Amino acid sequence: MKVLVTGGTGFIGTRIVQALRAQERDVRVLVRTPERAARVAEWSPELATGDVTDPASLKAALDGCTHVIHLVSIIKGSPADFERVMTRGTANLIAAAQEAGVERFVLMSSLGTSATAKDAVPYYGAKWAMEQALVASGLPHTIFRPSFVFGRGGALPTFMAQVRLSPVVTVIGSGRQRLQPIWVDDVAEYFVRSLELPEAVNRTFELGGPDIVDWNELYLAIAQALGKKRRLVHIPLAVARAGARATQWLPGAPVTTDQIAMIEAGDNAVSNSDAVYTFELPLVPLEEQLRRAL
Repeated sequence: MKVLVTGGTGFIGTRIVQALRAQERDVRVLVRTPERAARVAEWSPELATGDVTDPASLKAALDGCTHVIHLVSIIKGSPADFERVMTRGTANLIAAAQEAGVERFVLMSSLGTSATAKDAVPYYGAKWAMEQALVASGLPHTIFRPSFVFGRGGALPTFMAQVRLSPVVTVIGSGRQRLQPIWVDDVAEYFVRSLELPEAVNRTFELGGPDIVDWNELYLAIAQALGKKRRLVHIPLAVARAGARATQWLPGAPVTTDQIAMIEAGDNAVSNSDAVYTFELPLVPLEEQLRRAL
């Protein structure tokens, strides 16, 4: 087995590369620039320079690979950006994988992706298109839709800084929408096990941790982990949307209108236990996730 990982230098990707190399798997990581390769250098994977938007580079990157883990995604940009990077980029990779005779293609999608949600924001639309293209490809595949992935990178440090630095924590909307945070190493283990598990072939799995909380409960749990007392102040969705519309294109903008729309769409918790029963992984509880992130 030789695994090509796209998006392997990102927050989740680095943990997947580490998990694969810990099992002494042959891994090739697609990198856009040599500088990004430094993020995975300590685990000594093979490197291939290329980009999902460049079909020729993908053909070369897949040479000799039997499995693919596809993680490339963006969270903000114009509709054209989502189309170019996620929708067409995935189509390019699928075509190259078909030509290479790949045995298993594992895709990172997102909880909330559905035929209904695809028209809500470009992100969901692109994720839905990625899923549909893979299902239609005929490649043996597994699709994962995780809830919020927590770790020492990603979104959690932002949430923790918000609670640590301000005595008043702003919450968008009512704060009653639910989420099911999952620890990044648990996500990595799902991906690694899916490469060879027969029961995972041609299936879509929703991933969440063992605890479901709403946003109010999450912020209070973070405050408790930090040893802080915090008051929550709720910002009406319309006000938050107007503020995001004015600032979302600035560097370091805290939130976009699309992200507010995704919060407004409802819960981000799994709807079934398929992943739990299929993979039988011990999952890190939320309290321990927060402790590890301190």
